[in-house]
Amino acid sequence: MANVRDLKKDINYVLGDIIEAVYIWELTNPSKDNKKAEAIIDEAITTFDELIAKVNDKNVENKKQHFKAINADLEEKGRKLIEKINGLS
Repeated sequence: MANVRDLKKDINYVLGDIIEAVYIWELTNPSKDNKKAEAIIDEAITTFDELIAKVNDKNVENKKQHFKAINADLEEKGRKLIEKINGLS
């Protein structure tokens, strides 16, 4: 299992790349409505805050299992956000 620092970096990189993809979509589609894109960015920021709070939680009995669950949650939420980006039109 990776350490806490690596998990925080993974969260930052994944969600940062998702936000960057939304910004690129906005730049390449200036005539489109950006409300949905802004909602995706807001959701990514909220997800980031939630996951970092879970990582920083000190009252965990089984840390290894807790961090695996956070990693799985990151993967699941990241995929949902990517699907939303792909659905922008």
